[in-house]
Amino acid sequence: MNEIACPKCDSHLYTKSGFVKGRQRFKCKSCNYNFSVAKKGREVDRKFVIKALQLYLEGVSYREIERILGISHVSVMNWVKRYNIPRLESDAYAPTYKLMNHSELLTFIINRENLEQGTSMITDLGDKYMLITWQMKK
Repeated sequence: MNEIACPKCDSHLYTKSGFVKGRQRFKCKSCNYNFSVAKKGREVDRKFVIKALQLYLEGVSYREIERILGISHVSVMNWVKRYNIPRLESDAYAPTYKLMNHSELLTFIINRENLEQGTSMITDLGDKYMLITWQMKK
């Protein structure tokens, strides 16, 4: 089975057409378009894309998302543009977040006063948990 296809017309009929910068070139027999094999970049797991967009919607900045998830803030900006995610305009509440392991999270939840500070959300980040709390700005 032939997995190379012309990016212009999606035809699988092509011939080899030399090398450019060390990469094999091909010429499509259907539309005469010259193309190279697509370079496979690093794919980001879909759950990280969803988690980054959730954090963005919760009011966490691009740079903070980068620090939390270890994914470039530019990638997060591109995903926001690609999926047309609107920024929620809310000046009344300020989000704060804490990264915790399982035992720290249990200790935090046991203390009832911690949950009465404001609106909170807990989400998992692999082997850690993130607690996002919104409090009224003063």
